[in-house]
This record gives sequence, structure tokens and C-alpha cells, in this order.
Amino acid sequence: MSLFRSMNRDWTAQRLGLSQLLGVTQLLGLALLVGGCLLDSRSAFAQITANYATEGEPEQEGIELLQTEPYDLIRFTERSGGGWAKVMPIDFPGRKIPRDPKGTLAVSVLGLPGKTYEAQWTSIESIELWEDRLLKEAERLMAAGEFGAAYPFLSVLYRDNPNLPKVGELRKEYLLKNAAAEYTDGDARKTLAILESLRAFAPEYRTDQVLRAISQITDRLMQSMQDAGRLQDAQQLLARLKEDYRPEEVESIPIWDAKFLKLAEEKREEALAARDANRWREARRLALDSYHLYPAIPGGRELVREIEQAYPLVNVGVLQTATVLDPTRIDNWPARRSGSLVYRALFEMRNAGSEGGEYEFLFGDSSQSPDRLELNLEFRPERLEGPLSAISSFSVADRLTSLALRDSSDYRPAWAGVVDSLAVPGPKRLDIFLRRPHVLPQSLLQVKVDGSWVGLPENSPTGAYRVADEQYEEGVTRYLLAEDLPYEGGRPREVAEVQQDDAAGGVASLLRGDLDVLDHLFPADAARLRDAPNIRVENYPLPTVHLLIPTSDHPYLSERTFRRALVYGINRQDILKGELLGNTSLPGCRVISGPFPAGVTPDDPLAYAYDESIAARTYQPRLAKLLSTMTEQRLKGEADRAKTTPPELTPLRIAHPQDDLARIACQAIKQQLTMLEIPVELVELPTGVSQPEAGTADLVYMTVALWEPITDARRVLGPEGLAHSQDQLIGLGLRRLESARNWREVRERLFDLHSIVHHELPVIPLWQLVDSYAYRSELSGVGTNIVSLYQNVDRWRLAR
Repeated sequence: MSLFRSMNRDWTAQRLGLSQLLGVTQLLGLALLVGGCLLDSRSAFAQITANYATEGEPEQEGIELLQTEPYDLIRFTERSGGGWAKVMPIDFPGRKIPRDPKGTLAVSVLGLPGKTYEAQWTSIESIELWEDRLLKEAERLMAAGEFGAAYPFLSVLYRDNPNLPKVGELRKEYLLKNAAAEYTDGDARKTLAILESLRAFAPEYRTDQVLRAISQITDRLMQSMQDAGRLQDAQQLLARLKEDYRPEEVESIPIWDAKFLKLAEEKREEALAARDANRWREARRLALDSYHLYPAIPGGRELVREIEQAYPLVNVGVLQTATVLDPTRIDNWPARRSGSLVYRALFEMRNAGSEGGEYEFLFGDSSQSPDRLELNLEFRPERLEGPLSAISSFSVADRLTSLALRDSSDYRPAWAGVVDSLAVPGPKRLDIFLRRPHVLPQSLLQVKVDGSWVGLPENSPTGAYRVADEQYEEGVTRYLLAEDLPYEGGRPREVAEVQQDDAAGGVASLLRGDLDVLDHLFPADAARLRDAPNIRVENYPLPTVHLLIPTSDHPYLSERTFRRALVYGINRQDILKGELLGNTSLPGCRVISGPFPAGVTPDDPLAYAYDESIAARTYQPRLAKLLSTMTEQRLKGEADRAKTTPPELTPLRIAHPQDDLARIACQAIKQQLTMLEIPVELVELPTGVSQPEAGTADLVYMTVALWEPITDARRVLGPEGLAHSQDQLIGLGLRRLESARNWREVRERLFDLHSIVHHELPVIPLWQLVDSYAYRSELSGVGTNIVSLYQNVDRWRLAR
């Protein structure tokens, strides 16, 4: 007698030589006829036997249970022929099996969609519901101590059956036993998290035992934090515990509350002693420690405020400490950042205007004649602080003359090519006459101004800050406000740049309050920090371009075909979006086809040099491999004709600065090129260094602030520029650019230069990034749309 009877009248089958199951066909016959469709018997057999059998038990599925369609398991009595079948979950009221069922049970067998069958209740030995199978597997894994493996089963059970009492009970048991296992393994943090999850889920479950365990584990956890010097983390944990529990519930709360109050009082006394001894940096640190340890300590906030008013100090987190100080460097981020604290430039870029940059004359005001042949400088020394107030037009005229003299160490070819003569009508006026019209002569005069301009020793500071003679802490560079400058009103008397081991550590320090500012954010971190309380994230208005620049005479790199192979062999879009942007899209961050900035928006005036009609080369590894092979064959052919040994493709040494972004990008570049059989070695530069020493690298990964292409093009592409290019087409393009007489010619010739660079590849363009900075809301005056971090440092104010 068949165990099932089809409810579809058009279904027919042949008799099976084995015991009949489902009233269907012979399992080992030639064919199976279902609904008029002829199926191959071997595939039918494989499908059917996975879902039912006439004897035995189904295989143990374990984790595979979660990868299959839910089913109930029916087992049949020996008297009816035995076996089992997997059926779609049966629609029992409340998913409870009837106690004394009569008649038949209608089911749908897995693997036979569209068919419904009936089975006699008297033929059914047992029914194991889907949720019971999951419970059984979860209990088995829990008994074996495999809590990680049991979690997915409990998660599915609770999601689909939250009201089943046995599911809730098993979840409680799971959490308690898992917490015990983590405690045994010594992971106090995980133990606490699990116990609090249990407490939140079922506060009535073994209340005394759970609270006692929470008290013990928090006591251990805070003791370990104290031993490790992580007092602020321990205090934050205590503060949360005080919000979530009453002192009588968790005994560790009053114990540690008293400990932290005592520690905070000790730190406060030390802070007062340091204040009285004028050890302001130490006093500030101790006062903040005291306040963070116990925010409710009497007078804690007031002491911090008093010290910060007496000695305002700002901690700035940096990924690279500056070893060179020059605010005009376009290739060295730390030199440009910190250099602006110590030195000024004759003309300083403040923002991007509708036609090139907007520049500020350091010593007063500037104007240009309508015919662009004259630049007039008016000196306003009364506006200046410190030694620069002694400047005169005569000393500046001498400097500008020196810049135009070929035998001078200060010689600047672009300036020499455009200046005709100087006139000094008086000590507060200087007139500059040009040989031909120039759209932006101010951009040619972005030169560092040191003390020698006003009669002081060479390289003496002219900015508001000086590098401190005494540096007390490793990894901290102190910049002190010049003694002759006023600091009333909360102006920072000290800016301390604190080297961060990595970007993530810097973000954590900013969130904790150890830092007031982060000067440069990893793009993915910037997106996350925007939602953090008490943190402000702003973009620098001018993006940077990232390039690979040849630095050696490597025989392969001297071949344009091989440089093209590198461009096609690097998946720039994948590295940019996947590795640097965290799989997000940020405005202005894009792959570029040339060395010039593409701007942030479609109508961005900064993009006046970027030709959008030149598409960035796409990732084509096969073409890259072909071009590499062509280079090898070409070099071999030349060597054969010259009867010399052909050069080998030795590993390309790629140097990169010490920051996470460059490190991650270069590691990805190495991996991709290695897959094309182009060997690569990475060379990490010393901190604060952007260019490798001669002979130590073949390429360098460089972040370039190429914000004024009309002048910066030569600084990157010229013979004395970053690329040291001797290409005749590049040289011709630069000369034509520098002879442009109006903005239309400037744009046209920059577009031509973009095309030449795209073809010749003196540098390998990678991508453009919009950089950002972050600071705590207690610090005001930082500003937005600032070109450099310290642009408004004289307005910074701390208010806690």
C-alpha cells in the first residue's frame, strides 16, 4: 500500500520494484512521467533520494541546515513500509502537532513542486518540525562548547519563532553558558557584553547570579584598564554602569567610584602643583586626566578652563612629522602644513577664484594693471606682527631681482622669463613691469620668506610660531608662539603636533579627546566621523593629485611603451574605490588622465587645466602584458644589434611616504603588477620625506598640491621639476604655456600639455582625492574652505 496518494488526477506512474513511495514510479527505471514532462531518471533519482527514502535516516546536515529550504521531517512506521520524507512546513495551528489525529495529512514533498499528497495518520510514526531540528542542532553544538557555530541556528530560530517558549529558554541558556566560556578563556570584554545582552533580553532570568557575575567581571575589567593606564576608558565604562545599574545591584560600582574619585583628587593636586610651577603642558594634561577620571569632581572643569586660558595649547594629530619646513612645497604635505606655522610666503594662496587662485600679498596689497603688464605692490607694515613689520620695498626688490638672475641660488626660470624691470618709488611701494602680459604673476612669487628678508639670520622664522628648543616627548613636536607676539584672548601659545601610528589610532584619539585636531583623514574615516558627536569634519577646498613619478634611469621605465603597460596594468578605479574610499563614492575623488586637478564639481574653476575629453585609460591587464612583452623584445633587439647584453626587468622599487593611504595604495599596485610578472619592491621613506635619495627607488608615489597649473606645471614636469622630464614635446608645451597672454590661451595650451602628458607619460597619473580635516567642537576659529590647516591659527580658541 502506498504511503502517499496523489491529489492530482492527471498524474500517473508505473509500479516500482521497490516498496511503493509516493505512489510514484520506479526509482531505477528508464523514465519518470510527471505532469506530461519526461525527466531523465538519473537526475530524478538524485533529487528524490535527497528528499525521502524507504529506509534508514536522512544524513546529518549540521550547518547545511541553514543553507537548505525549511522542511518538516516525517518518519513512517515499519508496518506501512518504513522510510522518511522531507515535506514543506506543515500548516499546523500554532505549529503544534495534533495529539490524536484521524484520517489523512496533506503535504508537499520537497523537490516535487506543485504536487500535494496525502498520508494516512496511522502510517506516520513521528513528525519532526523544522524548528525542532534547529533546536536540536543548536543544543548539540552548545553541549560541545561550539557557541560560535550554534549562534546562527539560534538567530534564525529567534527571528522566525520569537514567541516559542523553548526558543526563548534556549537563548537564555546559550547566553549564560557562552559568557561562562568566554570568562574561562579570559576575555572579560566579551563576557561582559554577553552578560549584558542576557540581562537586557531577560532581566528576570537568574537575576542574582547574572548581576553578581557582571559585578565580578567589571571589577576585573576596570582593574586591567587601570593597570594598562587606560584610565579614561575605565571611567567611561564606570559612567555607563552607573547609568544602567543601581549601586546595590552591581557591587563594583561604588567601589570603583570611590577609587576614581581618589585618583582624580590626586591628579588634581599634581595639576595644581604643575600650574604653580608654570609647567603648563604638564598641568593641562593632569587637569584633563583628573576631569576625565571623575567629571563630577568639584572644580574639575574650572581648573581645566583656568589652565587653558593661562596657557592655551592645541594638540594636533599628524600622520607624518615635518622634518622640512616650507609652506611653498607642493610635494610634501607635512612640510607645507607645519611650514606655514614657522614661515610665511611672499604671496599666499587663500582659495580658488573664478580665474586661477586668489592670492594675498604678505606685506600689504597688490593690484595688476588692465593690460596685465604691471604688478603694483603697496606695503602696509603696520598690519604685520613681529620682525616682518620692518620690511621695506627696497629689500623685496632686491629679492625679486635675485630670483631673475641665472647665477643666483634663488633663480626661478619662469619669473626670469616674464619680469622686465622693477621700480621703487618709495619704501612702501614697488612696481613690477613685465615683458609680456601674464594672467597671474602673483602665482610666480610663492616663495618662502625667512628672517634674512628683514636683516635676521638666514632661515630664522617669520611666522607666528617657533620650533621649541626643548622637545619633551618622543613623537611630539612643539611649536611655541613667538615671544614678541601677544597671546591675550586665548590665542594658542603652543601647538603640539602628535605623531599617530596609523589613521585609525588618530581617529580614536580625537574621539577620546586626547587630540583637538586631525590634520589629514583617511577618506573612509572622514565619512564615518561626520556622524560623530562633538566632531567637525571639513574638506580642504583644493584637491590633491596622486602620481607615480619615475626617479631613476631604469631601462624599462625609460620606454614609453612600458610606462603605458604600467597604466593599463594598475586597476586604479578598483584601488581608489575599494581600498581608499571604503566602497563609497565621494565627490571629487576620481581616476585622472593627467597630472592636473579635475576639480570637485563640473564647473569648478580649479579644473581650468584638465581636458575632460581625454578619458583615463581603463584597466586592461592583457594589453599591459602585451606592452610589457613588446618592451622586452624591443630592448632585446637593440641589444642584439649593438652586440650587448639586453637589460633585465629588475624589480621596480616604488618609494612611498609614511602614511596609511600611500602604503595601502602601493601595496595594491604591487600586487596587481606582480600578477603581470612585473616585479615590484616597496620602499618606505623616512617620516616627513617625500622624495627618495638617488639610487634608492625607481618610482615614487607622490601626493601633489598642484593648485595653480599655470605655474605648477613646470614645477612638476620641467627639467628641474619633480619628474625631471627632458622630453622635447613637454618642454615645448611648457614654453608655450608660459608665453600665454590671456586666459583663453592659458586653457588651450594647458589642454595641449595635458594631451602631451597623456601620450608621453613623464608621470603616471593615478587619482585625485579631496582631503579633509577634523577637529573637536570645543575648538573654534578653525574655519572652512581653508587651503592649509593653520591658515587661521591666530583665531583658534579652546572653550571647554
